[in-house]
Amino acid sequence: MGLKIHKRVTAGQRNMISQTFEDLTKKPPERKLTKGHVRRAGRSRQGSITVRRKGGGAKRCYRIVDFTMKKEAVKGIVSSIEYDPNRTCRIALINYADGDKRYVVAPAGLKVGDDISIGENAPLTTGNALPLSNIPIGTLIYNLQLSKDKDAQIVRAAGAYAQILAKEGGFANIKLPSGEIRKFRIDCKACIGQVGNIEHSSLRIGKAGRSRHMGRRPRVKGVSMNPIDHPLGGGEGRSSGGRHPSSPWGKLEKKTRKKKLSDKYIVKRRK
Repeated sequence: MGLKIHKRVTAGQRNMISQTFEDLTKKPPERKLTKGHVRRAGRSRQGSITVRRKGGGAKRCYRIVDFTMKKEAVKGIVSSIEYDPNRTCRIALINYADGDKRYVVAPAGLKVGDDISIGENAPLTTGNALPLSNIPIGTLIYNLQLSKDKDAQIVRAAGAYAQILAKEGGFANIKLPSGEIRKFRIDCKACIGQVGNIEHSSLRIGKAGRSRHMGRRPRVKGVSMNPIDHPLGGGEGRSSGGRHPSSPWGKLEKKTRKKKLSDKYIVKRRK
């Protein structure tokens, strides 16, 4: 996929970089694999704002993507590569031999007409899903399960990939995109390759209006507010607030990560 650098015709296009979408298949989304999506825009059931800086945005049709990787021993063929407004990566429509159709995360290099298969005996080619025990050391993977009973939860963003570093006993050491090295059971499945749409990180929104289309509202720093609006507000000239960072209601900022049972599987933290 190519990048388009806009000419400076208007102020909003001065720093805008967008995509050309030349690698996508020109077709509407599969109707049976879509559903309506009502965004709550950071509000509770009572309508009060619980998460600030969200709201508005263009309407989106939700695509149902298959993260289960349970379609084993059934050959599939890539029918189309499509855009998904709900995620940064592209999605691929797979037509299986039994007549079933499913959306999956499209890896880099996947083309219309390629074969897709899942299972222990699947070939080591891009897009196929295998248990970690059947994937060689050093292979790039994506769409990784935390446990064999769950859907794929990790390494799903555009351009992301993980790498198998070693295998010992019933575990495999995997380096995640954050730099963290973590143990995974070798019966967990993962797809081979790297998530597509690698150039997503090179995009530039260019203007505030595109942020509003995405459902992002303006963000104002606490030190820029008045004292009545934020504990860090006010002061003559520029000030750093003069106190520890806090919320508009005076609650001090602090680390929110709690110790989890799965922390024992971390070999090396991302920091």
